[in-house]
Amino acid sequence: MSTRTKISNANSESYKAMMNLEVTLQNPLLSNIQKELIKIRASQINQCAFCLDMHTKDALKYGETPQRIFLLNAWRETDLFTEEEKVILAMTEEITLISRKGLTDETYEKAAQLFDEEQIKNIIMAAVTINMWNRIAVSTHLEVPKH
Repeated sequence: MSTRTKISNANSESYKAMMNLEVTLQNPLLSNIQKELIKIRASQINQCAFCLDMHTKDALKYGETPQRIFLLNAWRETDLFTEEEKVILAMTEEITLISRKGLTDETYEKAAQLFDEEQIKNIIMAAVTINMWNRIAVSTHLEVPKH
């Protein structure tokens, strides 16, 4: 892949705003594992290698199991995920694939049964935020660090 601009090197207000948005999502309304599941699942859909590398490593640091990460792309086919996690993953997919049908009433209603309004807001914002990062990383050919 060709080298492209490095957005992170830019001292732009928009990049600073994105970083500030990321900071606002660092709150206890969702667990670290829940946040990483959102980030990994959206990154799988968007085929963002950089973010997949980063967030699978972060998930492992927070105690996520390799098995659940390996099976995340097929979460509906396993009982390894809690009901709350399944709703979070459904929301993430519907938000990421918004042109298909968006966040459906059915999924939103399931979320409302399991989460309070502030948690739902955080799930939506976490999904929106990782989608922004995915688009930056893919558009700029952000390279996966070789370890």
